[in-house]
Amino acid sequence: MRRAVRAEGLTKEYGDVKALRGIDFEVTEGTVVGLLGPNGAGKTTAIRILTTLLAPTGGRATVAGFDVLADAQAVRTVIGLTGQYAAVDADLTGRENLVLVGRLGHLSATQARERADDLLERFELADAANRGVRTYSGGMRRRLDLAASLVGKPVVLFLDEPTTGLDPRSRLALWDVIETLKAQGTTIVLTTQYLEEADRLADRISVIDGGLIIAEGTSDELKTKVGGAVLDLVVADRSRMAEVAAILASLFDASPSDVRTEAPTGSVTVPVPTGSAAIVEAVRALDAAGVVIADLAVHRPSLDDVFLALTGHRTEGGDVGPPPTRRRWRGRSEAA
Repeated sequence: MRRAVRAEGLTKEYGDVKALRGIDFEVTEGTVVGLLGPNGAGKTTAIRILTTLLAPTGGRATVAGFDVLADAQAVRTVIGLTGQYAAVDADLTGRENLVLVGRLGHLSATQARERADDLLERFELADAANRGVRTYSGGMRRRLDLAASLVGKPVVLFLDEPTTGLDPRSRLALWDVIETLKAQGTTIVLTTQYLEEADRLADRISVIDGGLIIAEGTSDELKTKVGGAVLDLVVADRSRMAEVAAILASLFDASPSDVRTEAPTGSVTVPVPTGSAAIVEAVRALDAAGVVIADLAVHRPSLDDVFLALTGHRTEGGDVGPPPTRRRWRGRSEAA
């Protein structure tokens, strides 16, 4: 399979700030690769370099075979980009926005109008085509922005947190659009801090944190890094969290580094080999130690668990949509 995008040792520095510390990744033609990470991880910096908006400090990158520095103009002719905020003109109608993009891309007036009408229909905006964009909802603007990035029929589409700020219904609608583009063979590089988004849309995921790619693989491959199941509990007395972590590590034969604690919430998380049976084991052990449990649950690993295990913290975005199926016990463990 041919590589549509290749990055090798990309770095970007702003004085003493190192936004990228040498990242390497590849995107195969016709696939979706997700760059997953929190705000400030380096995702947008990487996208800006790959779309020729920013020069790297070091390393090299190619898109559709063109070098982003030496062949920047050629790269721009084969890509589409949707940034974090809808870049549409509120004073124009939906159709006028798309026609303008087409004309700027050197389409004839007739070609630009035909392309605009096709995309308006495709993105279910035909009924609003002649309305001013300032009357559009956030979801409609997002769809129009994505349509604008497709006017030139790009070989590679870059989506930088395309669903940020959308309500759940608009987010799901945009996911459907992205899945349709994927099914039609479009190569897509998607940055997101929404774990469920990466889980659903991406063929492969690169986890980025602090300007470094710290893990890569399919969603299932990344989840195997955590194990078969995860036990979450909330300790009523925050001062006993370290003690609880030690008890659980010993009970489930986990290394201390596998047990995660979050002091503000009193949460303790540990991978367990026994699934829902771990609830009973944990309750018995903590009851014997006189520990009061405010909440306890076992669930299958999610990308959130992967990210937490890899970085020691969660993404700001968190999961979107319904939580994973869980076996839950709620209440208090009475002291012996």
